[in-house]
Amino acid sequence: MFEKVNPSHPDKLADRIAGALVDIAYKQSKNPRIAVEVLIGHGRCKIIAETSHNLDLVEVAGAVHRIAGQNMSVEYTEVKQDAILAGNQNGKIRCGDNGIFRGMPTTEEQKTLANIARQIYREHPTDGKYILDSSANRLIICQSNASTEQLKAEFPEAEINPLGDWTGGPDVDTGATNRKLGSDMGDAVTGGGLHGKDLSKADVSVNIYAYILAQIHGEPAELCCAIGDEAIDGRPYEEIVAIAREYINAVGGFEKFAEWGLI
Repeated sequence: MFEKVNPSHPDKLADRIAGALVDIAYKQSKNPRIAVEVLIGHGRCKIIAETSHNLDLVEVAGAVHRIAGQNMSVEYTEVKQDAILAGNQNGKIRCGDNGIFRGMPTTEEQKTLANIARQIYREHPTDGKYILDSSANRLIICQSNASTEQLKAEFPEAEINPLGDWTGGPDVDTGATNRKLGSDMGDAVTGGGLHGKDLSKADVSVNIYAYILAQIHGEPAELCCAIGDEAIDGRPYEEIVAIAREYINAVGGFEKFAEWGLI
């Protein structure tokens, strides 16, 4: 059983905005320190960023309007990263937080639903949520701003829009960063969220590393770390950050990563 949401779901709008701000920080520095939280809904977007680099408010607002719409008001609060946390990174890339991580191989059910979600989103790039329960032979499609009859013709066995045609997005629901980790990570387990953070944060780099290990070996990859660790899984933490950086660059940056997560 698996649930997937698309990039226009309000929670994913929040993830994408947080990712866009991390991208802005990485344009300023190879190794910025930043953590972004976003709450969005009903015409308002509230952002708090703990960051080592000042972000230009025009760029911040531009990212919000590009992702969530021009009518969204923006309230941006920026504070410096805590001095002790910042000092942890002095002279060497060390683990930026405590955490537990279990990377899991992506199942065929998850691949199937991820492909269905992407297929629908290409035709209907608006808020949508999808569930597949292979054991019960049940596919549920909730897609806003799309004809229920048209979707029924494409997916005749699916349950489509149980309440009928609907309009979604942030005028219907609120969104917050890292609220759709099940959609982004499948059966994986983590103590923190994937989005809105730089690569020094284990929530980003170790989650990606555990995911890659699980796909390579076809079995769970379980890891834990403490803030300040210089090695995890027998590897220098700097190597794990480099692996995660390569993954993020391959998908097109933190904002693009936030669109669909790891699956």
